[in-house]
Amino acid sequence: MTKENIQLDFSKLNGLVPVVIQDNTTLKVLMLGFMNAEALAKTEETGKVTFFSRTKNRLWTKGEESGNFLEVVEIMSDCDNDTLLVKVNPAGPTCHTGADTCWGEENEESDLMFLEYLQDFIDQRKQEMPEGSYTTSLFKSGTRKIAQKVGEEAVETIIGAMANDDENFLYEGADLLYHLIVLLSHKGFRIEDLARELKKRHR
Repeated sequence: MTKENIQLDFSKLNGLVPVVIQDNTTLKVLMLGFMNAEALAKTEETGKVTFFSRTKNRLWTKGEESGNFLEVVEIMSDCDNDTLLVKVNPAGPTCHTGADTCWGEENEESDLMFLEYLQDFIDQRKQEMPEGSYTTSLFKSGTRKIAQKVGEEAVETIIGAMANDDENFLYEGADLLYHLIVLLSHKGFRIEDLARELKKRHR
């Protein structure tokens, strides 16, 4: 858990501050609650989000009955020091209705966000270089071999496209993207660097 050096102003709402809860992975806003100083201290101590319940008039740890705790990743204060943003990893649905969020939205990672996860995974392989990993073997083979694999997968992708074989086209295209990310990581870049380049061109 990371946190800022927080000096909150609890005076504006009679000892409470609003707390926006955001999923650390999907970035979906899950719920809004309130904390007093004691609730914030308990949240920091336990790593689980604890609110001050205005209806129960007591501290309330989210998930204390359902088991759907909110595991804290980061706590941030806003510019006026009177509102908190808490990034969490939720252990199940957040809303008491059983919905993922209190706005009835599905809290699912988009398919595109998986590319960022894959990039992180490949970067970790580069750092740790575990034995028996195909990705490790690629990093050990060097730039020429990795670039050759990108070329081979590009050709296979083209073949799939030209043959109107959609299943093979997507399969080989995925292989192409994976090997390209390995090459990016090998050269000290990430998939986001390509996204920035495309974004710059779009403008």
